[in-house]
Amino acid sequence: MTPQPAPPQSPFDHRMAVYATDEEFLATALPFLTEALAAPAEPPPVAIAAPGNLDLLRDALGTDAKDVGLVPHTEWYTGSAANAIAQGAGYLAANAGPGGRIHLLMEPDWGGRAGRSPRETAEWIRYEALANLLFAPLATTALCAYDSRVAGPAIVAAARRAHPDTDVYEDPVRVAAELDAVPLPPAPADAERLPGPAPTADAVRDWAGTRGLAVADAELFATAVTEAAEALGPLDGAVLWGMAPACVAELRAPRRVDDPLAGFVPPPSAELEPGQGLWFARQVCAYVDVRAEGEGTSVRLQYG
Repeated sequence: MTPQPAPPQSPFDHRMAVYATDEEFLATALPFLTEALAAPAEPPPVAIAAPGNLDLLRDALGTDAKDVGLVPHTEWYTGSAANAIAQGAGYLAANAGPGGRIHLLMEPDWGGRAGRSPRETAEWIRYEALANLLFAPLATTALCAYDSRVAGPAIVAAARRAHPDTDVYEDPVRVAAELDAVPLPPAPADAERLPGPAPTADAVRDWAGTRGLAVADAELFATAVTEAAEALGPLDGAVLWGMAPACVAELRAPRRVDDPLAGFVPPPSAELEPGQGLWFARQVCAYVDVRAEGEGTSVRLQYG
């Protein structure tokens, strides 16, 4: 599929291409990088792709390869979808031209032949959809390349809904809302309810230690839980369950959180401010699930 420019309503040009052979990858990637190299006053483009595809690009670009950043996707896409957003935001802040101008060829890491779990896949589709909102003010041109031999038809179909240059693109909020509408399994009967209206770092840290988390991990998990609790405001309660590494905390608040970008928007500075605790929690935890329920909200944090 030859990528087409996204509609002009946003400076963020978010494209998608699907390939099934090495030749098709190069037929997609080379014109995109050539376009980038010819863009006036733009910093060097970056290709984030599987190591084998980077080798293909080096050979095909020849002497032009020195003018293209080549990054293995296993080094870029680490951790959660929120980590990928932070990585992208940080890179753009440090390297993009004025207004965020830069070309990025981005091949998601789908975990090789073993693939990602359905839970991980849903989080990455959420990332692709919300990128249209998070990076909307930036004049960045991103081409997401999907290897159908690895990603598979279901993932490709879902990703097409998140890219404005396809004929099935849907509003990012709607895509995120569908993912958030999937019910979470109930807390187990032996989940431990913490005393008081809000969990304390000491209580969460001590509990996590008894469940097998190393000292440093228990400290991070406790901080994530307490920061998220502070961002939510007054709580109706907090429960904990699981064993290391998959320790889980669920916070219940009497107010609704309907913002699909809650916890995904990078803070303006490295200093965490009040209300930004969900951002920290998403950076630390493997999964942070926000569910609006009636007049209230539940937030479930899973560390590993």
